[in-house]
Order: sequence, then structure tokens, then C-alpha cells
Amino acid sequence: MSQTVAEAIASALLRHGVGFIFAQSNPTALMLAAEAAGIRQLLYRTENAAGAMADAYSRVSNRIGVVAAQNGPAAALMVAPMAEALKASIPMLVLVQEVPASQRDRNAFQEFDHFALFAGVSKWTRRLDDPDRAAEYVDHALMAANSGRPGPVVLLLAKDMLLQPSSPLGAERRQALGGFPLDRSRPQSESVEEAASLIAGAESPVVIAGGGVHVSRAVGELARLMEVGQLPMATTNMGKGAVDETGPLSLGVAANLTGENGPAGPYRDLIAKADVVLFIGTRTNENGTDAWTLTSPDATYIHIDVDPLEVGRNYEALRVVGDARSAIADLTAALERNDLGKRRQCAPQLKARISSGREVRSQAIASMCRSDATPIMPQRMMADLDRLLRPEDIVVADASYSSAWVLSYLTARRTGQRFLTPRGLAGLGWGLPFAIGAKLARPDARVVSLVGDGGFAHVWAELEMAVRENIPVLVIVLNNSQLAMQKHGEALGFGRTTTGIDFGPVDHAAVARSAGAEGVRIENPAQLAPALEQALASGKVCVLDVISSAEAFAPLRIFDAQADKLVVA
Repeated sequence: MSQTVAEAIASALLRHGVGFIFAQSNPTALMLAAEAAGIRQLLYRTENAAGAMADAYSRVSNRIGVVAAQNGPAAALMVAPMAEALKASIPMLVLVQEVPASQRDRNAFQEFDHFALFAGVSKWTRRLDDPDRAAEYVDHALMAANSGRPGPVVLLLAKDMLLQPSSPLGAERRQALGGFPLDRSRPQSESVEEAASLIAGAESPVVIAGGGVHVSRAVGELARLMEVGQLPMATTNMGKGAVDETGPLSLGVAANLTGENGPAGPYRDLIAKADVVLFIGTRTNENGTDAWTLTSPDATYIHIDVDPLEVGRNYEALRVVGDARSAIADLTAALERNDLGKRRQCAPQLKARISSGREVRSQAIASMCRSDATPIMPQRMMADLDRLLRPEDIVVADASYSSAWVLSYLTARRTGQRFLTPRGLAGLGWGLPFAIGAKLARPDARVVSLVGDGGFAHVWAELEMAVRENIPVLVIVLNNSQLAMQKHGEALGFGRTTTGIDFGPVDHAAVARSAGAEGVRIENPAQLAPALEQALASGKVCVLDVISSAEAFAPLRIFDAQADKLVVA
């Protein structure tokens, strides 16, 4: 049966399991064809937010998110969320309209060099120039996005091309390529055996698991490795939830949150003195390693990652290159072939130390978590939320302090619980879009988003989308009328701040109500628990506008013993 290019693309997307496209009606021919094929169009308000929605959808579902955008300025607004996805190894298919071929290089309306635009943020960028290859190019795009180290890709579609007939040559394409990882490469057996021997013989090994564990869906294998090897395990910021943080061997999130009152603060010495360090699925980036100071330069390093360029980037390491799930399974099997007597002998004392550290930290933060002070301490709000969360809930956060509060003060109560934070590039404003994408991926889960008032203002228009499309999420706004983390950083580094810190007062609850959502302003800590319970049970889009302290600071190690310097008159 004859199809247009637009219809061929829509059919290919349907074959790959795509159920909806984040779009704003362009490219129109494609969106008409997609809707006719049964693919839902989710109308966003800004492309920047749409990219973040697709990112979060992919992170939770392990299926590629698809965004469509008009050429020129709309396409340009996709760059920031694509950069986050590229850094975080999250696939995304971006379908971008282009001017007709006959108008190319003539300064047509909104004509732009999209190849140059996306060069730094896309794994694969192609323009469809042959109408008979439409389905083939969709397949190529998904193979590029979902294989190896996943990432965003771009398919450029000229308006006139979409209307041409498409008659593909050769056999009909039948494969479904929408999930990732598309392939599961295995590491070299020699490297695996050497890694197992190093771990079995170590005096004090430690594992640091990153976001690649979630991307690979390797949390079950990671738990098995921890149990077999009796290995203490910390996570990076993006790795949170890969380990059950109530377990006896969990050190919690380490990364740059090992300061006073940080989740891994009591274990800083344990991590620093590890003689063998196993990295899994991490870029060993600045925040993930506390500026490369978390572990000893004298340690022996083993690094599991699907990207060979990340292995050894910052730490010379035994190279175990392959898919995280495959590599962890192989390593566990190899470990079982070794003498694990030393690991079992150390386990009781190690678990006791971890338990003791957990209790020390609990006591250290107790007063803040029970504080009745106003404006409300973020720690109090997080403690009330933590008591109400279930293991199947999903929590997302914006960048800056919002991420730090979630990573430090909420507990992963099961292996694989999801906490999404934009730590690839840490752009501000993605908390609400992340919540929308996560809820679309897991409609049965309660989804909570923690944002600051600075970041929320970037995207609050997307509340209207969430209400219109019936995507119920809870958004908690820490409203302190300023960029608090920026203020504290400037105060610490310069002893003063610029004038670009403070905002005028905004009633975010009223903003929510104006878009059709529920909006509640909270000024007293006693209001927190009842408001949270009601919002979580409502099944509606809810915004809790929490008037919070501007002087509270997260447990970043750079802030240790610096409290007096963080307060600027």
C-alpha cells in the first residue's frame, strides 16, 4: 500500500513501540500522520521542557522518548535538554522540521543550519533526502540512540519531503528497536577474572555505582554482587536508588555529599582508605567524586562502563568494558570462583560500622528534621516527606539545592527505586518536566518533584500541560525568594554576593490554581504532613508552595566548618 513519507515514519515509530510524541503540531504532516496511526501528541509549552520530559520518560521506562520541533528557534531550544541527555547517557529521538529543499540556502523563514546546531549534543544527525528510505532512517536513528552509550539523535525532515510517496525497496522492516540497551556487550573474560581476584584479595574494597546501573537495568545484578562479595557500596548522585539504602552494606550517596550531615559523611574515611575501588557505570565526573578527592590516589581501580573512553579518563583502572548488567553478572560469577574467606571474615565488623555511622548521622540531623522554625527548614520538609514515601514512588528534583536535598534526605527503600536528578549538565528548570515524563513512564506510581522557586519559574507554564493531559504529579516548591545555592557559593568564595540573587515575592500556589491545578501555600511546619498526605492521595496536579529558609545549606563537603561564611548581611 502506498504511503507518504510522513505515514511511513509514523508506521515505523509505531513498530518501535512509540505511543506518544512530545510536540507542538510541527512538522504538521508528520503529526497528522502520527495521530491517524494512533500515536498521541502531547502538546508542550516549551521545547526546553519537552526535551526534559522525554529524558525522564526514557530514564524510567528504558524506552526512547520522542520529541518533535519546528525549525529555527524551536529547534534551538532543544539543545540544553539534549546536552543533559548526552552527558547522562539517555537516548532521545528529536524530529526537526526543515525548510523545503527548493528553499534551502535562500534565507527561507526560520531556516537554520541544524547540523551545526546539534553537532555538540547529538550522537547522530541526518537529513532524510530519499523518500523511499524513510522507515530505514527511523531505524538507523534508533539504533544509534539506543546502542553503545545511549544518547540523543536528530532526524531532519523537510516539509515537502514528508508529503512525498514512500515505496521502500527490499524486505519489510519488522524489528522493534525502541528499548535500550539495544545490545548487551560483554567484557573480556581476562579482565573480569583479574577484577574478581583483586576484589577477593582486597583488605577494604568499596564499590561506587553510577547512573549507568539504572540505564542498564542492572540493579538486581548489583545487589547480587554486593551480597556475594560482602562489599560496601556507595552511589553517585545519578546512581541513587541502585542500592537499597536500608541494607546493611549501603553507604548511601557519596559523591560531593560527604560533608557534615551528609548521607555518606560517616563513611568518608572508609571510602578514602579503600585499597580497591570498583566504579560501575559512572563518568567519574567532578561532582560524582567530590572533585576527584573521594578515594585514594594509591588505590587500585577497576572500572566497568559501556563507553571505553570513560574507563581510565580520570583514574587509571583495570578496564572492564561492556554493558553494566552483563559485566556485573560476569564479575559476580568470577568472584564466586575465588576464595572469599577474607570478605566473609570482615563482613560483621563492616556491617556494624555502617550501622553505627547511620545512627550517628541520624542523631546529627534530628534537630533539623524536627525543627518548628519558620521560615521552614528544608530538612524538616524532607523528613516529613520521607516518612510518607513508599518504595514504588518516584522522586525527581531540579538542579542546585533541590537535587542535594533529595539525594541527602530521602531514603531509597528498595533496590531500583528511582530518584531522577539532572546531574548530566545540571540545568535549572527541569524538575516539573522530569515529573511529567516520569509519570508518563509509570502511570501507576506516585511522582513527587522537588524544585526551588528559581528553577520552577523557568517552566511553570507546563502545569497547564499536566492539567490538560491529566498527568497528576506533586510539585513541592521551596520558596525562599532567592537563588540560595548561588548565594552560598558566592559568599564562600568572595565574602559577598552580586545583586543577581534575590527575587520578588511570588505566590506559586496561586500560579498553580490559575492553570487549573491544586495550589496550597505552607508557612508553618505543622501544615506539612497533612498537606503532603492530601496531595499524594489526590490524584491531581498539586503544587505545595513551601515558604522555606534561605539560610539552610546542603551537606556539601566544601561547606564543612564554613557556616559563618555562608551568611551575608
